[in-house]
Amino acid sequence: MGDAIKHFVDWMTEPTRYFALSVVAIFGFLKFRRYTTKISVIVGFFIVGTAFFVFAWSDPNFNRIITKPDNVPIIILLATVVFFSWLSLRRGYLNDERIKAGMPPMEGAAGKQKVYTWPDLVYIELICMILFTAFLIFWSIGIQAPIEEPAATARTPNPSKAPWYFLGLQELLVYFDPWIAGVLLPSFIVVGLMAIPYVDRNPKGNGYYTFEERAFSVSFFWVGFLMFWVSFVILGTFLRGPNWSFFGPFEYWDLHKLAPMVNVDVSTYFWVKLLDMPRPENIFLRESPGIVALGAWFMIIPKLLERPLMAKLYGGDRAHIVRYHVLMHLLLWFGLVPVKMLLRWTVDLKYIVGIPEWFLNV
Repeated sequence: MGDAIKHFVDWMTEPTRYFALSVVAIFGFLKFRRYTTKISVIVGFFIVGTAFFVFAWSDPNFNRIITKPDNVPIIILLATVVFFSWLSLRRGYLNDERIKAGMPPMEGAAGKQKVYTWPDLVYIELICMILFTAFLIFWSIGIQAPIEEPAATARTPNPSKAPWYFLGLQELLVYFDPWIAGVLLPSFIVVGLMAIPYVDRNPKGNGYYTFEERAFSVSFFWVGFLMFWVSFVILGTFLRGPNWSFFGPFEYWDLHKLAPMVNVDVSTYFWVKLLDMPRPENIFLRESPGIVALGAWFMIIPKLLERPLMAKLYGGDRAHIVRYHVLMHLLLWFGLVPVKMLLRWTVDLKYIVGIPEWFLNV
């Protein structure tokens, strides 16, 4: 029975299934928030999670990953992210119900109560500081510092992983060239954060938790934060092993395991496999299928979604057309990441447009 559970977990954490499960879990949690925000759900989640850790602790492969000094705080981080994400959605659901009943949000009712900085707030901060300092002392005594031997040019760690907060960018390097994964996409993230006050003109939901009044923004945040940050941290920390290959939590990290990746481009699929002819010498003709695909992605999709999204986000007011297109192009670059990942995992696609002569590969 135990081995069957381990094999099932390893099977479910294969990247395509892991990604699909993450999408279903996030959208299911938001869709059925009436039930998922109940206290019994989060209590049950942590009970099941604790039972799983107790069961898996005896497995040498799982234990070696979990007990690494680098990974212990990541596990605590993930547990707190799950709890506070659930708490924010719960408070949003409760506020939505209060607003429907004609009552003010919980934050509005609590805002009328005065709390003095001294002594109320200072006492709480002092107690937290003492408790957390004691926790860090016991932590430093009980867990070895993750310090390895001095660096040597003749011996490279395998796998060589970035710090946990850069694991998302390191994972993107598998699917995109460095100028996209390390420069363009992070720049779009920064630009997108700066553009939020410009593209989001909804005045509701300021100062209190809500879901229904900011459904689009909250859903987008959950997908971006949990799927493309938290899930990438899990992926890079626990599922990436030697040679940056995928391994299940209970799978032995075999140094000789190599993933068979053909890494074909769209032009090869179109000209060689579909039309059974060699790729043209002309760069633009050769890459025309990929150029057409990207053109449709960035130009046709915004036009098709313009009417329904303009009506939903901006009340159909054409004065906000620039805001709409800024938002859509940021979302489409964001959406290109999972599309490229799935194409890499399923059909071994390397580039949609590959022009190595100009160092331009997408």
